[in-house]
Amino acid sequence: MAVYIDSFPGREININGKPYLYFGGTSYLGLQDLPEFQELFIDNIRKYGTGYSASRKSNVRFPIFDDAENYLADLVGSERCITLSSGYLAGQFIAEYLQTKKYKAFYAPNTHSALLRNCTQHKNYVTYASLNIAVRNYLNGPNPKIPVLYLDAIDFSGGNYPNFESLKILPLKKMILVADDSHGIGIVGENGQGIFNTLQKLPIKTLFVCCSLGKGLGIQAGAVFGNSEDLSQLESAHLYVGSSPASPAAMATLVQADKLYNQRRSILRQNLGYFLKEVGSDVKFRHMEGHPTFSFQNELLVTHLEKHGIIITNFNYPNENSKITSRIVLSASHTIQDINTLCNTIKSFS
Repeated sequence: MAVYIDSFPGREININGKPYLYFGGTSYLGLQDLPEFQELFIDNIRKYGTGYSASRKSNVRFPIFDDAENYLADLVGSERCITLSSGYLAGQFIAEYLQTKKYKAFYAPNTHSALLRNCTQHKNYVTYASLNIAVRNYLNGPNPKIPVLYLDAIDFSGGNYPNFESLKILPLKKMILVADDSHGIGIVGENGQGIFNTLQKLPIKTLFVCCSLGKGLGIQAGAVFGNSEDLSQLESAHLYVGSSPASPAAMATLVQADKLYNQRRSILRQNLGYFLKEVGSDVKFRHMEGHPTFSFQNELLVTHLEKHGIIITNFNYPNENSKITSRIVLSASHTIQDINTLCNTIKSFS
């Protein structure tokens, strides 16, 4: 059931005058309602304005975009980075760039619609085994194009991140890989660098990584990572030239909040470790090592949590005909008392 709120959902939300603990959403570092982060953003709004509705190729330019892209490239370990106004646009940007007669698209299980140029014509493979057969059969056929594989790095099934074992059965040396790391950047990896370096170690022909910066890093923007040559070509694409960029105030906040990101990531990891210790192994969740999310399929548990004042992520995703997504999400905003309440409520479920 959908509920409507009139302020940002932090560690608590208020529904019809009643407070609930909130263990859902994607604000993993709890930045969007954090006063220190907000003040930094507000100061940058005063300098750069609330938005900038001009092309990045305009004759009047902000150097903060280059500063932010260099910061992000250094963070993930890529040669270059370019930013856009949203993560969804970043995915569509790459998909459009590779939608030519030179390439043949394939979609891994659970690939997000941000990477699909036409959702009605393209479908994900159900398993990597069937995907592997399809790719190899295609490459053995007459005049094959270069295969492009689209996937979500963190798809909440555990099939990709952290080890990407399923990818290793594919003929990666002959393939381009496009991975969406929206749920990883800022969160996983020692410094929140996400999965770029992990995938780069695989024998992939060409690697692109795209992502939203709104989940782990708390700003409304998207990014694409890859080699300098390909990203230079992307910068000349009409979609990039013709669209407005992310807010320069957001870009400045991204660069200046590095210390805050590290502090919040440390708190999140402490919360994650505490939850894993306290909840025990009796309750079966689908969990990926190092990620603060716990998925399950049990509507009775969802109802039990709600009766005890806890709201989690629970809705049909990605559309109304899909299975219900039920997910407990920890954030850096949660207190130890919050987590104790969650663990005790889970343990009381029978």
